[in-house]
Amino acid sequence: MLRLLAAAMFVIASSATALAEDDIVLRGMGSFHVGGRIAEISGKPVRSIVRVPGGPSSKLDPNGQYQVEQMYAQYFLPKNRKGKFPLLMWHGGGLTGVTYETTPDGREGWLNMFVRKGWDTYVSDAVERGRSGFASSDVWPDEPIFITYTDPFERFRIGAGEGSWDPDPAKQKLMPNVQFPVEAYANYMKQIVPRWLSTDDAVIKGYVALIDKVCPCVLLTHSQGGSFGFKAAELRPDKIKAIVAVEAASAGTIEKAAAIKNIPVLMIFGDNVDLHPRWVAYRKLDLAYADAVRAAGGKVDVINLPDIGIKGNSHMMMMDKNNAAIADVIQDWLVKHGLTDETASKETHKRHASR
Repeated sequence: MLRLLAAAMFVIASSATALAEDDIVLRGMGSFHVGGRIAEISGKPVRSIVRVPGGPSSKLDPNGQYQVEQMYAQYFLPKNRKGKFPLLMWHGGGLTGVTYETTPDGREGWLNMFVRKGWDTYVSDAVERGRSGFASSDVWPDEPIFITYTDPFERFRIGAGEGSWDPDPAKQKLMPNVQFPVEAYANYMKQIVPRWLSTDDAVIKGYVALIDKVCPCVLLTHSQGGSFGFKAAELRPDKIKAIVAVEAASAGTIEKAAAIKNIPVLMIFGDNVDLHPRWVAYRKLDLAYADAVRAAGGKVDVINLPDIGIKGNSHMMMMDKNNAAIADVIQDWLVKHGLTDETASKETHKRHASR
């Protein structure tokens, strides 16, 4: 009886230890806004409105000063910190920081994964997106653009290009070996937000304000965020310790590439890039920028995931079913560049090739 009791207690203790090791334990978390400016509007008519149905009318005077172009960020600080610098995650166009959170089909995203790996992780919503807010047409005169329901499916290499979408899953034409959780595409589309075409300078100012507050740091960028990341690094090269650019939708300014020659850079591309002209064009721009950095004496590593045995990845690879394998690739690269207190795994690429 005592042996049975002892065995039971051992199992309970072992299970508790396993659960504790799997928990995300933080020493801190929070959020803040950075940047922004005061915009002033004048010469607009004053009118009366009813702010709440059934309530009294009140005056609406649009003339005055407005807070605009600020940027929101949230941070998660693991108790067992291993990354030597904060890791800043920047999203792509028409998206927000949700990109890095729980995947559309409910699995862990890169936010959780990199916190588990010991990184102080900052996820932001760019100026004009999500909790950063947006400005009226009196401040930004152009109209926002919106993405149709079919657009990401056909453009982000989930489906096999134009005409691949169909509301009937049986009739959808998918990219070969696609890893995106197609069954959760509807959930993914709920993340899409409008964007403006005239706000790039404001977005970059917001990111630079974040860098000034948080860094030195490592940038992990995606798509449009890749271009912003390189341009922000050109402005603050002394504060950026590394850049991981995941399928950057163009890079920095070629003429300014020498500014980041002392920053190690990793460019990552998914699968089936050659099957979509848009991504062929963006990869060409990215590689041209990489050549300019190298010509200035810098170092840029380029990983095409299929070349290391990781196949089927869409443009949204942080949401793909093999997102953990890609996170491991990024982590190993960061470790090899001395940015963590860990030792790089020699078996990582072997593990990836067998998945």
